[in-house]
Order: sequence, then C-alpha cells, then structure tokens
Amino acid sequence: RGGRGARPQPAVPVPVPQVGTNLTDLRLPRRVTVRELGGCMGPIWPSYYSECSALLFVVDASNPAQVSSSCIQLLSVLSAAPLASVPVLVLFNKIDLPCYMSLVEMKSLFRMQDMVSCATQPITMLETSARDGTGLAEVLRWLRSTLREPC
Repeated sequence: RGGRGARPQPAVPVPVPQVGTNLTDLRLPRRVTVRELGGCMGPIWPSYYSECSALLFVVDASNPAQVSSSCIQLLSVLSAAPLASVPVLVLFNKIDLPCYMSLVEMKSLFRMQDMVSCATQPITMLETSARDGTGLAEVLRWLRSTLREPC
C-alpha cells in the first residue's frame, strides 16, 4: 500500500456539495421520502414546497464565507407561504472539522433568536456531521416526532 510518496486514502468518503436532487426513502416506521436539493438549486426549491411535511435545512458550519448566503436562503424559505406551518430543522453540519463554528457562533451569525421569534413555523437546531454520523440519531428522532411517528 503505499511506499514513498503514496497519498493516504481517507478512511471515510469525503462528502461533496449536493448540486442536483436525490430521493431517499426512510422507514420511521412508515415510509418517508426525503428529497435533497442542493443550495445551487435554490431557484427551483419553491416548486417542491407544496409536497413538504417537514424541512431540513443544512448549513456548512465550517465555511464562514457561506454563512450570509445560507442565512438569506433560510429567510427566503421561512417566508414562503406554503411552508408557513411546516416544522424546520436547521442542521449545522461538518462539526467534525477543526475549523467548524460552534452552535452558539452559528446561532449568533444567523441571528437565530430573531428568526425563531418572527417565524410562523417551529424551528429546531442541531449540530451534525454527515461524515462521522454525529447528530443523526437526533435528526431521526426529530423526524419521527415531527411526522407523528412513535419512537
């Protein structure tokens, strides 16, 4: 494996930004379809709002340069009439990276207290790592609870 000059292979695949749309079915215990739309697909997000029972909004907590655009996108989503009563889970992802911003920092940068007080829908926030699975059990618990599924 290797020898001189060989590059070490990552133990876990590196997540890449979502640029299209993916569908994933979960059993919670009933079947729930999760539609993943990348941030660059923001202009078409409204075409899916009417089908939405719960919303997971993922933010890269390791990229401070992206915070302002993510905040604007989230405000746009929260102000959409079809989502006025849809529960929202904001996931601050990539907490496994050494450069991630903590939940306290992200809440401050997003002015989450103001956002939550002005929003018509319930908003929950969690820290996650798609790479190592941190927080995923809490996400599933939130989905079960939000979609009225027994745990």
